[in-house]
Amino acid sequence: MCGMSQPPPNRTPAPSVPARPDASMSLLTHVMDHSLDEGYAEATARRRADGTAGLPRTLKAKLGLAAGLVVAAMVVTLGAAEARVDAPVLAKERQELIDRVQRADERADALEQNIDRLRTDVAARQRAALKQPGGSQGELVSQLAGATEVRGPGIKLVVDDAKGSSTGDGGGPRESSGFSDTGRLRDRDMQKIVNGLWQSGAEAISINGQRLTELSAIRAAGDAILVDNRPLVPPYEVLAVGDKKKLGPAFQNSADGQYLHVLQESYGIRYTLSPADELRLPAASSLIVRTATAAEQQKGAS
Repeated sequence: MCGMSQPPPNRTPAPSVPARPDASMSLLTHVMDHSLDEGYAEATARRRADGTAGLPRTLKAKLGLAAGLVVAAMVVTLGAAEARVDAPVLAKERQELIDRVQRADERADALEQNIDRLRTDVAARQRAALKQPGGSQGELVSQLAGATEVRGPGIKLVVDDAKGSSTGDGGGPRESSGFSDTGRLRDRDMQKIVNGLWQSGAEAISINGQRLTELSAIRAAGDAILVDNRPLVPPYEVLAVGDKKKLGPAFQNSADGQYLHVLQESYGIRYTLSPADELRLPAASSLIVRTATAAEQQKGAS
């Protein structure tokens, strides 16, 4: 039966291979199978070839730290050695500066003593010159001129700046004086006080131990009050020799006494006035002696 087709041979199907349980986690599997990167492996191989693979990494770090400490110790040692070398030179220069300052202070003290001695000599000569003509009249003139010491009853006026007063400008102007209100006593205020005491009958006046004369100048240098170019420091102690029963009330009732009261009420200036049984006012430190001569009348032309 050549013409009949033969059926295909019977083929047994191949058994199917079961899938791996982690087939869906191929990336994780690759990471687990190749946990060491190829670069690390190559570096390890090079170290083995160089013979340095046996040194632990921590030992290298310790060696580097030790080398850094050695360098730092050398720097510190060199700095200390240099400081020890420079120390005697600096000490010598410092001592030389101290000696120069001390010598300058000694010269200044000697000059100050010489000035005081000359001032005392000049004042004594001026007082002697004022006492010569007129006898007792000359003594009175010398007292009024401030050439001699004065003792007697009077009043004691202590004036001080306001509490918490500050320097510089601030506040409103004090009348028309041109000074700003800072709670500080001004030279113009002190001038009014002194003039009020003279007008009230004071025979002699001193401010912080500085005797006033008819030619005394009360001025300002910044916030400081100057009397005859000598600075005063608050509180200002004003001593006035005179009738203690009349001088105090007369001053308080005067225009200048009322002015001081306004300073207290409006600007906080503090003051106290009290009578005194015995006051001692020193002689003025410097006086200008002036003399007058009679001038002949010129005869008219004939």
